[in-house]
Amino acid sequence: MIEVTDAVRQLVAREKVSNGMVIVYVPHTTAGVAINERIDPELVTDLENAFQRVVGDDWEWRHDDEDGPNAPSHARASLASSPQVLIPLRDGSLALGTYQGVFFCEFDGPRERKIYVTALA
Repeated sequence: MIEVTDAVRQLVAREKVSNGMVIVYVPHTTAGVAINERIDPELVTDLENAFQRVVGDDWEWRHDDEDGPNAPSHARASLASSPQVLIPLRDGSLALGTYQGVFFCEFDGPRERKIYVTALA
């Protein structure tokens, strides 16, 4: 999990949208985006450990494509994140809670990824 809150803020500031929404979208099936606590970095480690316990690498998986046998990554992305989050904008700022941050969730990498951020007025 990689926190991308500040990068999203910078992109929104360039768009000069005061009130509306921002969508953060990841066009990948083994990655996603989530909103979670950003204050304690140990939470990321805890979440990564939880993802591995909830979806085991050693289970009998059938999926195997050109990227290899990465079914656990698909399952973790489906359970633990979404391809997009929608965040309200208030006076040009992300309307996140005190402890909230935006996280890119990589379940099958590292590899080259894209994140799209679009402000909607």
